[in-house]
Amino acid sequence: MKTTNLRWLLLSLVIIAACSKDDNQLNQEEQIVEIEETEVVQRTPLTPIEINSRINTQLEETGKFDWKDADDHLLWSALVHGDFILTVGYGAEGQFSREPGDAEMKSVKKELVRLATDAENEGLDQRRELEMVDDEVLNLFDIKVEKLATIQRLRAQDNVRYLEPAGYRYLDYEGGLTNSGSGCDFDGANLDSQDYRTIAPGSRVPWTFDKHNVTQAWSYSTGSGIGIAVIDTGLSPNQYLLNGGINDGYSSGRTVQKYGFYVDSWWPWSTSTDGPNDQCGHGTSMASAAAAPRNNDNLPVGVAYNADLFSYRGTSDVVLNGYHEQRGVANALKNAANKSDVNIISMSIGYPFSIGRIKDAVRYAYGKGKLIFAAGGTSTSFTNFVGVIFPAWMSECVAVTGVKDSGYTKCDICHSGSEIEFTIQMERSNTGKKMPVLGYYNGDNDYVGGSSVATATTAGIAALVWAKNPGWSRSQVLNKLRQSGDFYPNKHSKFGYGNIDALKAVQ
Repeated sequence: MKTTNLRWLLLSLVIIAACSKDDNQLNQEEQIVEIEETEVVQRTPLTPIEINSRINTQLEETGKFDWKDADDHLLWSALVHGDFILTVGYGAEGQFSREPGDAEMKSVKKELVRLATDAENEGLDQRRELEMVDDEVLNLFDIKVEKLATIQRLRAQDNVRYLEPAGYRYLDYEGGLTNSGSGCDFDGANLDSQDYRTIAPGSRVPWTFDKHNVTQAWSYSTGSGIGIAVIDTGLSPNQYLLNGGINDGYSSGRTVQKYGFYVDSWWPWSTSTDGPNDQCGHGTSMASAAAAPRNNDNLPVGVAYNADLFSYRGTSDVVLNGYHEQRGVANALKNAANKSDVNIISMSIGYPFSIGRIKDAVRYAYGKGKLIFAAGGTSTSFTNFVGVIFPAWMSECVAVTGVKDSGYTKCDICHSGSEIEFTIQMERSNTGKKMPVLGYYNGDNDYVGGSSVATATTAGIAALVWAKNPGWSRSQVLNKLRQSGDFYPNKHSKFGYGNIDALKAVQ
């Protein structure tokens, strides 16, 4: 009896052991299958439509998107569809720039480049160096990488602030959205007589100036001695009054300087710029709104008609949807930042979400004491789910948007939101006409609208205030502008301090 029981016990243990072994083998096989499936997914990039869907979901939920919040696979997928250009921002958090000869940052960059190169060369018979472009001021570099493993290794480093797929063109894959040539226009327009009035010695004052008491403010200041940098699409060589004729009539003793930082090339590693000339028209309009001369040519005058003008061609149009545009704007910001005679920077350009290199460049310029104005956003496709766009939502920028001339109704295609500081009336409620400016060609008038012209106009008013008080700091000028707003000392949830009273601001 005992022998039989013992045999049954041994048999049971064998069966249990066998079952356990089968279960373990099954679990291991299932895990192997899962790993293999994961590896297949990781080796297969998302399509641009899938990438944009994830970006749009984040924008709809929070109003913001940053590549730092993207998982490794999403970031790598965008890299694959963006010429494999990876921007690596390095250093401690907030350490966005360096002084020449900074040995510590040089060492950090060298180590990260080595790490990326090692990762890219794993499994290769012959080692190759990676294409890269270094930044001489900001703590970032662009490097060509192709492997997901490289992304993962770099992200694991404490001294990496961000990684971004610099060549990924988000807007190219948004159905129905036209971004190529956005904001561009070369055609002039005949101005309705109700949209301006003529003052000595023969200049046309845009109707919006009277809404903000600009002409009355000219009794106190015309912007003399203050430099306004317009970072945009450049300046038309065919508009004499913003070139050699900038000192004409009541405008005198000032200068215009033109710079070109945009690279018009399909090759991502090209560094040859195409010069300072505007090939869009938008930058010319913004320069006119801020600083066009006051003369007897019967053409629109700018707000600060005696301010110095610095024109930067940093982009091909108003939407920063490309590596060369983003790099061009960042380089323009650095150049303007290092000019002691630039006080104000005006940017009527932007993007639906954050761009690391431009964020760093804005902070660099801010650190140099510049007062930076940025457009809150002008579009149709994003109005429903994106509020204030980048870089206007940055705390270092002063966000501006446009409203109509009756009450506080934003212009038909303007963005609004909690980051907005000021508004400018730039759209007629009854006719839809916008603000008159100089045209792209000599002798032309034109209309221009949106948060773009609102931003350039505000930059001009700021120049009036600073010229009246040349010893003031950026903060003092900004506070004076705030105090002149309709809603001050309160702040509207969508329109900030509201419409600026230029007369009140200079008194």
